[in-house]
Amino acid sequence: MLRPIDTMKTIRLFLTALAGLAAAHAGFAAGSAASSDDRTEVIFSHPEKFADVRNTYAENDRDRDAILGQLKDYLVQRSKDYIPAGQKLVITVTDVDMAGDFEPWRGPQMTDVRIVKDIYPPKVDLEFRLTGADGKVVKEGKRQLRDLAFMMKANTAANDNLRFEKALLDDWLRADFPRAKSG
Repeated sequence: MLRPIDTMKTIRLFLTALAGLAAAHAGFAAGSAASSDDRTEVIFSHPEKFADVRNTYAENDRDRDAILGQLKDYLVQRSKDYIPAGQKLVITVTDVDMAGDFEPWRGPQMTDVRIVKDIYPPKVDLEFRLTGADGKVVKEGKRQLRDLAFMMKANTAANDNLRFEKALLDDWLRADFPRAKSG
């Protein structure tokens, strides 16, 4: 019969092993996903100069990088529905201004609360180049993405802090690459 201390050690060892397996699986899945599909590359040009990429009133490089990482992952994932296998889309984001803004004059308790109103729409400026399998440019351009009616749209991702920016990027992908391709 196991003593309570032995049982705790056994449980701890089991949980540690389980966590190790989960981490190994996640690393393997991420590695295979990255190597299996490289249709989209996202570059952030001078992100330190972007208008507003933060979750707090004070600017923070780590916060900015985390938000931009989420946007990059989202663009890479969503563009798979629009860019055929064999083609390559390079997106250079030149500015981001998240929906809403901080209004520190509301008082110290509200300093880090992003106030989302229709006077603070999401904005993303980008350049893109789509090349075919032969390396020839299929389509390229610059876009200043704005959605002044972002508050009027139904949005099911109410818990996603980047829901308005992601919706803006979805609208752009649908507009510039209208034929969804599988592959």
